[in-house]
Amino acid sequence: MKSSSWFRRAIASRFKSPNSQIHFTSWSSLPSHNLELESIKTISENPFFRLLNICRTLSSLRNIHALLIVTGEANDPLLKNKLVGLYGQFGQSRNARNVFDEMPDPDFEAFKVMIRWYFLNDLYSEVIEFHRLMRRRFLISDNVVFSIVLKACAESTNFSEGRMVHCNVVHVGSFDSFVLSGLVDMYAKCGEIDAARKVFEMIGERNVVCWTSMIVGYVENGCAEEGLLLFNRMRDCMVDGNSRTLASLATACAKLRALHQGKWVHGNVIKNGIKVVPFLSNSLVNMYIKCGSIRDARLAFDEFGAVDLVSWTAMIKGYAENGFAEDALELFLDEKWVDVYPNEVTLASVVSSCAQLRKPIVGSSGFSLAIKLGQDGAIVKNALVKMYGKCGRIDDAESLFESIFDKDVVSWNLMIGCYSENGYGYKALKLSKTMRSSFVKPNAATVVALLLACGSTRNIGFGAALHAYSIREGFLAFDSDFVGTALLSFYAEFQDAKSARDVFVDMMRSAMIGGYEDGERGVSTECVALFDDLGKENVEPADIVFVAILSTCSDTGMIREGWRFFKSVCRGYKFVPSMRHYGCVVDLLARSGCLEEALEFFETMPVKPDSAVLRAFIHQCSVRSRMDLRDLAVRKMKELHPDDARQYESTLNFDSSRGRRSRASDLVEKNDLKEQTRTSWSINHSMTTREGRRDLINVQF
Repeated sequence: MKSSSWFRRAIASRFKSPNSQIHFTSWSSLPSHNLELESIKTISENPFFRLLNICRTLSSLRNIHALLIVTGEANDPLLKNKLVGLYGQFGQSRNARNVFDEMPDPDFEAFKVMIRWYFLNDLYSEVIEFHRLMRRRFLISDNVVFSIVLKACAESTNFSEGRMVHCNVVHVGSFDSFVLSGLVDMYAKCGEIDAARKVFEMIGERNVVCWTSMIVGYVENGCAEEGLLLFNRMRDCMVDGNSRTLASLATACAKLRALHQGKWVHGNVIKNGIKVVPFLSNSLVNMYIKCGSIRDARLAFDEFGAVDLVSWTAMIKGYAENGFAEDALELFLDEKWVDVYPNEVTLASVVSSCAQLRKPIVGSSGFSLAIKLGQDGAIVKNALVKMYGKCGRIDDAESLFESIFDKDVVSWNLMIGCYSENGYGYKALKLSKTMRSSFVKPNAATVVALLLACGSTRNIGFGAALHAYSIREGFLAFDSDFVGTALLSFYAEFQDAKSARDVFVDMMRSAMIGGYEDGERGVSTECVALFDDLGKENVEPADIVFVAILSTCSDTGMIREGWRFFKSVCRGYKFVPSMRHYGCVVDLLARSGCLEEALEFFETMPVKPDSAVLRAFIHQCSVRSRMDLRDLAVRKMKELHPDDARQYESTLNFDSSRGRRSRASDLVEKNDLKEQTRTSWSINHSMTTREGRRDLINVQF
């Protein structure tokens, strides 16, 4: 073999042996060579081991492996371990496993090498299967293996296997903070946030990894406020966040539309000199976009200056979705980004911008670029269909729609919308029948587009059928502002005031029930306008409608609309507000970050604020770290409700969770609270602040 001869000559010249040929063929017969090779000196003297250490390419590794087989050295356990590691390093996991399977009796360290490279090559299911094999082979394990397997369970969301690993961790007993952090991450990634929190509270000395795992878990599981509160605890424990921590906080602020807190996170990044890695810059830019502050988003985008596809696409999409179509096109055509290839989302946003500007030729050029780059998927084609519809080019929209091979409900809805918006109502209704015959189920967007077509064709019967279909499918419960607005417009066009009022009341009830479950749902701007229309028709809404509107305005951050509603309730309808209405306004201001205004409002209320109003205000102060305003509210609580011990529980629990045990104790003694409050606080405090090791078996299911 030519390659073997070449390697023989290379080794001979490297080690200057007087009889190199004999030296290589007889290496395994040397007295100093032992298959166990316990001596480090022997390893360093082995020429094959040293040769593997300088291996830099896959082809050279294969040549060396072939040489080991020819010379009979391939059975050396240390050399096999080295081969497994090198094959894994080059991403050849299957070859690494083949070498591993050739070992007659692999030890625990050999298993660790194999499972490590499975993990580093993102083969999470193989990690889990290999760990099962390890458990059958060995009674022992270590924290390195536990950390790897838990991470694999987290990435693959394998909850059942993660629980089994948790049991194994408890059985072994000698776990460290890295293993506990892995358990927190695993439970959080699997959606078991309560279990993650229990494990987190058992960690005695928490480092930044532990805190970040729990914060990320909260944010990713829809508990953004809890994530911000936990970060406050983290700061009180004198633990500084890293880029991952702050990126998660920026995501939490984006979900809460908390621009003020998001700016604080950005300022913290600058103040502490935290390295701005791509996922952190993307989170900050996305936060500004979601909060509607496009100018700040662009400033942050330019500040970071990293040529990154994700942030570039996010900025273009943010421009397009917020009506800055020209800025989106300008950024897309910027020569600075000429070396970055756009993806489908980028190109779809560009086409959407062309639709807003009524520039179909530019949009078609964007589609040609998508075809050239192989990014002409359904997202881009759907955007182009919508653009053609906006520009009145129905023939082009039809041709493109027919070219889509696997049409989804979005494609059908866009084409129906094109017909409806351009006066082709009959074609829209006909296409809806074809859609049903293609076994594509209409959704809320389909109903809205068809209601517009029914209005243009004066087809009240089909519209009433769509109303019934919406009730049956629950669209009025979950998409009340979307479908309900279309139904109101439809009935208004036919001057059916009774049906319009019934729809509106149903919308308000749905908003009140669903608003607390999802802050994104509730009364839209269109519903606000329709409320005014009811007032013009001298239709007096009921008290429950007022409460529903104020509550949903609070949940969706519609401060101005909610405040205007409240004033119209008091003046336009000569209505005397109750505590429920005042409480909704305080909650509206506090949730939106206007804490000073909320404090001033409830201090000037003509009625005494009840405990629920004060508790809501204190909670929002805690979330936004405004301890000064929170303390004012606590004093107000003491003044107005001195004998109601339940009002202090949330304050005490918050203080104890932030490590202010002495301050909480002083508050208990100073106000002579009831024993049940003291007991409740003590139990909560012991659950959240007890240090030291706890028995992990308490978290088992």
